[in-house]
Amino acid sequence: MSVIHVSEEVRDAVASGGPVVALETTLVAHGFPYPQGVEVGLASERRVRRAGAIPATIGVLDGQIRVGLTEAELGRFTPEARKCGPRDLAAAAVQEIVGGTTVGGTVAAARAVGIRFMGTGGLGGVHRGWPLPPDVSADLGELARSEVLVVSSGVKSLLDVPSTAELLETLGIPVLGYRTDELPLFYAARGGPPVSARVESAEEAAQVARAHWTLDRAALVLARPPVESLDDVEPLIERALADAKAQGVSGQAVTPFVLSFLHRESGGRTERANLDLIADNVALAAEVAVAYSRLA
Repeated sequence: MSVIHVSEEVRDAVASGGPVVALETTLVAHGFPYPQGVEVGLASERRVRRAGAIPATIGVLDGQIRVGLTEAELGRFTPEARKCGPRDLAAAAVQEIVGGTTVGGTVAAARAVGIRFMGTGGLGGVHRGWPLPPDVSADLGELARSEVLVVSSGVKSLLDVPSTAELLETLGIPVLGYRTDELPLFYAARGGPPVSARVESAEEAAQVARAHWTLDRAALVLARPPVESLDDVEPLIERALADAKAQGVSGQAVTPFVLSFLHRESGGRTERANLDLIADNVALAAEVAVAYSRLA
């Protein structure tokens, strides 16, 4: 049995050069209270289809990395699912663990089957306080070796955004601003470092991606600011990180801890914003994938 299983719909679309958008399952398992995350995943797939592309939600189930999940399979990504970055995919498959893929894990699986577009909430990156702890997300390393365009609302707000932007530059990964000159701060539209280039449409982003890949380069990030900017979240993030440290929360457990804290302490505002930006980002990823498929 192959370690990677691709659904017939996704396989046919990739083979024909059609537009396909990869979606992660960590958001389903850990981004929202269960079973809300499942509905977020299904809603993301609907937005991709509405834009004219095929969704390829990726996760590890029953000894395989599944590319393209059924609704029943998506429902198995509960909070007990293991977060799977690029390093974890093979072990999770062999050990038959339910694994929710991170951005990096999703990109690794997508690259293996020829998918070039992905939509998500925010990227991982350099953690605050670096180099103590010396924590840098595996997302960036995977982007550096993959021909993929990832649409996100910038970098996860609990991270060191300026340092992450510097590392993206070092890795040669363009950060395109979708109708913005600044890298969004996830919940906040303004205040981030400058992007490397601004694009005004999905078609322009697709053209830049094609030119970038013609030069034998790897990933691009298309940063889309949230429609509703929450400009007062930073103090909550600092409190959440302090709470995590006081309680000994570390590693992969930090992000779900901080998200839960923010959703609770903001009265649900950050959760609603998260829902909206994820849906809008995956829709834009689909629009870019469709535009790319139409390029001569």
